Amino acid sequence: MLSIVFWFVLGLIALIAGAELFVRSASSLAVRLGISKLIVGLTVVAFGTSAPELGVSIQAGSSGEADILLGNIVGSNLSNILLILGIGAVILPLRVNTKLIRTDVPIMIGVTVLLFLFALNGQITVWENATLVLIFIGYLLFLYQENKVAMREIEEKKKETGLETLVEEIPLPMIALVPMGIAGLTLLILGSRWLVGSAVSIAEILGISELVIGLTVVSVGTSLPEVVIVVVAAFKGERDIAVGNIVGSNILNIVLVLGTAGLVIPEPIPVQDVMLRFDFPVLILATIACLPIFFTGNKIGRIKGGTFLFMYFAYVLYLFMDATGSPLLEPFKRVMLFGVIPVAALVILINFIPEYRRRRLFYLAAKHRKRRKAEKVRQKQESRPNQEPKADKKSSSNPESSSNPEPSSNPESK
Repeated sequence: MLSIVFWFVLGLIALIAGAELFVRSASSLAVRLGISKLIVGLTVVAFGTSAPELGVSIQAGSSGEADILLGNIVGSNLSNILLILGIGAVILPLRVNTKLIRTDVPIMIGVTVLLFLFALNGQITVWENATLVLIFIGYLLFLYQENKVAMREIEEKKKETGLETLVEEIPLPMIALVPMGIAGLTLLILGSRWLVGSAVSIAEILGISELVIGLTVVSVGTSLPEVVIVVVAAFKGERDIAVGNIVGSNILNIVLVLGTAGLVIPEPIPVQDVMLRFDFPVLILATIACLPIFFTGNKIGRIKGGTFLFMYFAYVLYLFMDATGSPLLEPFKRVMLFGVIPVAALVILINFIPEYRRRRLFYLAAKHRKRRKAEKVRQKQESRPNQEPKADKKSSSNPESSSNPEPSSNPESK
C-alpha cells in the first residue's frame, strides 16, 4: 500500500512539474517566434492550468478507465468551487469582478448544463466531444476580442511610464527551450500514468469504485495548481484573480480537457447512472449557486467560504458512506436533502433578493438620470434655432423703423 501511495504522490509531482516546464518552454518559444503575448496567454497558459487534468483524462480514457476520466472532470470542477474557493475565502474574503458575473459565470453554467445534456443518453459521443472543442475555440476568440483592447491600454501605459522593459520576463535561451518542452511533456505523460495506475490500485485495495476515487482523490490532486494560485493570490491581495482562475479552469476542464480526451479516444465515453442521478445534479447546483453568491456584494466572505467547505466535505462523506454501505447513509441523506440544502438555498435567496432590488433601483436611477440629461441637451439644442431668428428679426426691423420717420419728416419740412 505504501508503494502505491508513493507512486500516486510521485505522479502528482511529475504532473505539476511537467506542466510548469512545458508552459514555460512553450510560452518562451512562442514569444521568440513573434506570436502575440495575448495569444500566448490565452492558449499556452490556458493549457498549463488544465494540463494535469488533461494528462490524467487522456491516460484514463486510453486505458479504458472511463470512470476516472469523467470522475476527474466532475470532481475537479466541484472541488474548484466548493473546496478551493472555500479555502481562499476563509483565508481572506475574495472579490468577484463584475465581468465574471456578466459573462464567464453564465458561460460556466451553460457548458456544465450542456455536458449533462450530452451525458443523459448514457454516453458522450465523439461528435459531442468535437462540439466541446469547437466551443473552446469560440471561447478563445471571445477572450481574444475581449482582452485585445485591455492589452493595448496596458502596453500604452507601459510606454508612458517607461516600465515596458522592466516588466518583460528574461527570455530563456533558445537552446534550452526544446529540451525543456520535451522534458515537461515526458513528465506529463509519466505522471499521468503513475497517477491513474496507482488510483486504480487504491480503489481495488479499499474496495471502492474507481468513480469515487476519480471524484475525490484524483480530482483534488489534479486541482493542486489551482489551490496554490488561489491561496497565493489571497495572501498577495489579488483576490479577484483567484475567482477568475477558478471560473476559467472549470470552463476549460469541460470544453478543452474532456473534449480533447474524447477526440483522442476513438470510442464514446460511457456515463454511469449514479453520476446522472447524483454527481451531475450536485455539480449543476453548485455551479448555478455561484451566480447569486457572487452577485451578492461582489465578494465571497468567510461565512460563504465556510459554507462551501461544509458542502464539499458533506459531499465527500456521502460518497464514501455510499461506497462502504454505511447504515448512516439514509439518515445523513435525509438531513442533507430536507434540512441543510433547503436552509442553504433559503439563505442564498434572502441575501440575493435585496441585493438584486438594490442594484435594480440603482440601475433605474442611473438610467433615469441619463435620460433627463439627454432631454436637457435636446431641449437646449432645440432652443438655439428659435432664439437666432428673433435676433435676426430685431436687427432687420431697425432699418425699417429708422427709415419711416424720414419720409414723414420730409413733408413737414416742405
